[in-house]
Amino acid sequence: MQKRILTWGVEISNIATKEGVEMKRNTYTITYENQPIEYSVIGEGEPIMILHGGHSNSTEEFGYQPLIQNGYQIITPSRPGYGQTSKHWDNLDKASDVYRAIVNHLALEKIHIIAVSAGGPSGIHIASTYPEYVQSLTLQSAVTKEWLTPKNLLFYMAKIMFNPMMEKFTWAMTRTMNNRFPNFMFKQMAPSFTTLKGKDLQERISTTDIDEMKKMNSRYNSGHGFLIDIQLPNQLKKEHLQNIKAPTLIVHSINDDSVSLDHPKHASEHIPNSELIEVDTWGHLIWIGKGSEEVHERQIDFLRKYSLAKV
Repeated sequence: MQKRILTWGVEISNIATKEGVEMKRNTYTITYENQPIEYSVIGEGEPIMILHGGHSNSTEEFGYQPLIQNGYQIITPSRPGYGQTSKHWDNLDKASDVYRAIVNHLALEKIHIIAVSAGGPSGIHIASTYPEYVQSLTLQSAVTKEWLTPKNLLFYMAKIMFNPMMEKFTWAMTRTMNNRFPNFMFKQMAPSFTTLKGKDLQERISTTDIDEMKKMNSRYNSGHGFLIDIQLPNQLKKEHLQNIKAPTLIVHSINDDSVSLDHPKHASEHIPNSELIEVDTWGHLIWIGKGSEEVHERQIDFLRKYSLAKV
């Protein structure tokens, strides 16, 4: 018996393109297994589902402009525990079932998947488990194996700062400081994303990067999602990567200090039809700063090469 899906809410917002033209983003909430799922849709054309990184949700914007301007439609679910999506789907099997439900709800046969950072395990799992739905897979700055563990101090810091009782305070303080002292906050936060120091970092930062990070902090919340994210990489097996049939693009900065280069190399080693591109952006946020142009160009070239129109 097919599980009942009911659309019960729509929210409309705008996202500005590089030319300053605003495009409408519709955000929907549906119920599946009596639990809410939130997702947004923006643009027109071949569908791409973006599985956002940690602390994000269906309002994500990094890397969207080039995709929209090149004729793609972007579907962004708030992953389990983020936004209005229930924490009920707290493992990879359940999460993949949710993403498949959205694809079926939208009556799509196939989609491109772009999995970002902590969304990497979800992208790998759905491509491996439901290959008939996935035209192509892209892993951007993505986690692909064991990540934060009890052996790592960041594991304990994350469990304190981003647990559901503390995360609202953490992000409220971040936004307050960010709005008042954006330059200071950029200098404080940038080192967590990059291995670069001093002059090497400054040479790769674009004039708009401080504003982009400010906007990032304004839309981020952790909810229950980040504590779920910490557990998901442990559920990945080599077989999940080895069973991926879709052509796969792996894009990672050589200066990433949030997700080490071991992750893209691990994915490249085990995903059969994959291509690894190491870019010289300033860090984990590969969509901004000098060098990001290559990221966008290579992404569009890849999507065109494996277009649904060629099926």
